[in-house]
Amino acid sequence: MTDPAVERDAAEAASAFSHPPVAPDASAAYGEHPDQVVDFYAPRGGAGGPAPLVVVLHGGAWRAPYDRQHVTPFAEFLGRRGFAVANVEYRRGSSLPHQGSGGPVAGRWPETFDDVAAAMDALPGLAARALPVADLHRVVVTGHSAGGHLALWAAARHVLPAGSPWRLPAPPPLRGVVALAPIADFAVAEELGVCGGASAQLLGGPEHWDARLPSADPAALLPTGIATAVVHGREDIVVPHAVAESYVAAAGEAGELVGLTLLDGVGHFPLIDPAADACAVVCEEISQLAW
Repeated sequence: MTDPAVERDAAEAASAFSHPPVAPDASAAYGEHPDQVVDFYAPRGGAGGPAPLVVVLHGGAWRAPYDRQHVTPFAEFLGRRGFAVANVEYRRGSSLPHQGSGGPVAGRWPETFDDVAAAMDALPGLAARALPVADLHRVVVTGHSAGGHLALWAAARHVLPAGSPWRLPAPPPLRGVVALAPIADFAVAEELGVCGGASAQLLGGPEHWDARLPSADPAALLPTGIATAVVHGREDIVVPHAVAESYVAAAGEAGELVGLTLLDGVGHFPLIDPAADACAVVCEEISQLAW
């Protein structure tokens, strides 16, 4: 007997991945590695004036098989809604499975974090040259799944532990963060077996969990003082909404209000699927912060 939840998830994934990749209007490197690149999308059909910049961090459990190409239709969708868009690539786990891992390992420590920090630091200069229409005073970061984690982390670098190489001396100049089905609380994610233990793999394995968790887990990096919204499907079986709820609760305990929108009848992938109503909800959440 088939599981209706699994069938729904497969259908939603098929829809989200059915759109052909959309070529960017410009690209720029922020480092020498092939994955250290940002693709830029200009706003479509706008008035021609400065447009808020949406920084997109893709998901895929920080694993090599999933790159930025699968969110290019989402980036183009945002462009059609009047945004300038920066679609960030970053180094992920090895393409080869490691012994006992059951598949490609999630992420690289410290390279995944090195890249997100470097990309965010380089973006003002890159965007000014590659996409002059982007308004660098109105920047919103969004990300899906593992990319949602990275979006939350990128907005929390000023509260990283002292001595962290990624720590900023002041909050980053962001209008806000919209995290989509994010892996936002590593402890809860591991308890639920999210993405086959990807959070622990990202940190380099269980032996590094305690030492590295304070520098990587959004639930440990609160409060940020930056407007934050989380959008999650109630039917998500890839990253259950309990992960987001735990993060929002941790923010509340830290004295920070984080918005949480739970969408009925929605799983993991419609949030980045231009053909899904949930994607329009995501765009509205971004608009509320950006405009």
